[in-house]
Amino acid sequence: MARNQSTALDRKKLMADPVMVTTIVVLIAFLTLFILYPLAILLVDSFVTKDGVTLSVFERIMSMQSFTTAITNTLSVGFFVGIVSALVGLLFAYVEVYVRLKTKFMGGLFKVVSILPVVSPPFVLSLSMIMLFGKAGIITRYLLGIYDNNVYGFWGIFVVQSLTFFPVCYMMLKGLLKNIDPSLEEAARDMGASRWKVFTSVTLPLILPGLGNAFLVSFIESIADFANPMIIGGSYDTLATSIYLQITGAYDKEGAAAMAVVLLCITLVMFIVQKYVLEARSTATLTGKASRARMLIADRSVTLPLSIICSVIALFVVLMYICVPFGALFNTWGYDFHLTGKWFVQMFTKYSGLQAFRDSFVLSLIAAPITALLSMIISYLVVKRSFRSKGFIEAVSMLAMAVPGTVLGVGYIRGFSGGLFHTGVMQGLYGTGVILVIVFIVRSLPTGTRSGISALRQIDKSIEESAYDMGADSFTVFKTVTLPLIKDSFLSGLVTAFVRSITAISAIILLVTPQFLLITVQINEFASKGAFGLACAFATVLIVITYGAVLLMNLAMKRFGTSRKFQEEEE
Repeated sequence: MARNQSTALDRKKLMADPVMVTTIVVLIAFLTLFILYPLAILLVDSFVTKDGVTLSVFERIMSMQSFTTAITNTLSVGFFVGIVSALVGLLFAYVEVYVRLKTKFMGGLFKVVSILPVVSPPFVLSLSMIMLFGKAGIITRYLLGIYDNNVYGFWGIFVVQSLTFFPVCYMMLKGLLKNIDPSLEEAARDMGASRWKVFTSVTLPLILPGLGNAFLVSFIESIADFANPMIIGGSYDTLATSIYLQITGAYDKEGAAAMAVVLLCITLVMFIVQKYVLEARSTATLTGKASRARMLIADRSVTLPLSIICSVIALFVVLMYICVPFGALFNTWGYDFHLTGKWFVQMFTKYSGLQAFRDSFVLSLIAAPITALLSMIISYLVVKRSFRSKGFIEAVSMLAMAVPGTVLGVGYIRGFSGGLFHTGVMQGLYGTGVILVIVFIVRSLPTGTRSGISALRQIDKSIEESAYDMGADSFTVFKTVTLPLIKDSFLSGLVTAFVRSITAISAIILLVTPQFLLITVQINEFASKGAFGLACAFATVLIVITYGAVLLMNLAMKRFGTSRKFQEEEE
């Protein structure tokens, strides 16, 4: 009864605040227009034709051998990549949390491996894979003398995606393993259980939902990936590449929309399982009771093989990333290894590199602060406010996480190329930089929102209520109380949005026009043509930009993450 009265009072206060009401209305309009509407248009285009509501479009694409093959290929790659990524991520996380590492080198190597996929374009490893193991590859041709190998196809996609996505699983599982109370495992050890028995009977059951979550995240990322299958897939088509080719090659927008709906249904099912099944079964492993530090494994029979395996994998990943700048410095990869700077020169003088970096940088720089601010506002409304449409705002803002970029791109083409509902309204938005910025915002919004929600749930409600009691309105409270308390999450969301935007490709490759040159689109174009020197030159500069952004974020976090007085006391 008291809870219902408190909720009613909160809603009454909210309705009396015009700034907050306006914010909610604008947010609902934005989320509906740029997330729900494009997906709804895809459904309409798939089911509604000149003959009325029909399944003829689905029947047509289902009868295509290439489409059924693409579905089989997509699910096969996603399944194997999900399993391998989750297991390798678990291995790395277990070694870092449970094993006593002899040198700091291993710890540093783990950090490098975890950050490299974040600061690089999603298809860099495909370039490296071709340069190392292709027909002119350093390893296959020059070290092993193999000339007839084929790196393209299933195995190429599988290896590249596994190496790209396992660091995400590693970061997810590392936090879970750290939160396990050591006393639970030590009790089993005291009763005579071996380390393997402790792992299989205590540790593994505790992290099983998290392991399943890591598998599903990798699975969703794999089947939604466009760039890697496009570059290294060869004739091995996946749904993401088939959708792209259906639009750009066959000019079949209705067929592409139906294919996009199929891919969207698969990712939505996986997302629902991850969100509402596995997260509901997670086990509380951090009890809050005092416990001593975990006794790390020092037995060489365990530490040596695990350290060697992790080191080999990590060094191989680092080697593949190092190939990118070297690919830009060699005269002709695979034939002439004289050092040269001609690819960087040509990038800026012949292939409009300056415009590509300027357009990508400016559009990402515009999208990043808007995304970070929107994420914090949505997080604030979800955690700190009670109103009827709160669940709608949270669900729709998170929905973009389950929507593959290619699907979103097709939705924007069908939704805005002819105006809203093909009426011509807002048709001028299509083909402009504004729609690219909106796509960047929509794609990065879920990550920032999740971070903001986690940060806001740690803030006691009484801190903000005291500001309200002194007469401050919602905007003033958010600006002067809430935002300063979550500035770490805000800065993190800002840089994450910038990095995700400047390295995005799947959602924008269908929307970009000749008016704008984007770095990732240029890399994809040159890599598809076999011009690896130029592709590596673009990718190298892009990695430098994104890594610089992450370094600036870390400096900003150190500078502004704590009060100046506290910093002076530390010094």
